[in-house]
Amino acid sequence: MIRLSDIHSVTDFQRNPKGLLGKIRASGNPAVLTVNGKAEFVVQDAASYEALVDRARAADDMEAIRIGLEQSLSGQMQPIDEFFSEFRKANGL
Repeated sequence: MIRLSDIHSVTDFQRNPKGLLGKIRASGNPAVLTVNGKAEFVVQDAASYEALVDRARAADDMEAIRIGLEQSLSGQMQPIDEFFSEFRKANGL
């Protein structure tokens, strides 16, 4: 969640990058950088970013599993040998 105290202009960031980066490091919260009053960039520490990417990937994986299960339960399946034959042909194998 972005707090108002975590919104800064790019100019403020340019004037005091160490201060803002220290605040991000200490709080673990991302900062939004604005240009002409509009949000343009998000700055966050690497560990928080990696955790966010991991959660997004897990959500994508869960959605793919949900779709596959739904297709399976509705009978939208393909025999495995037919799949591999099409896969080999499509990928020049």
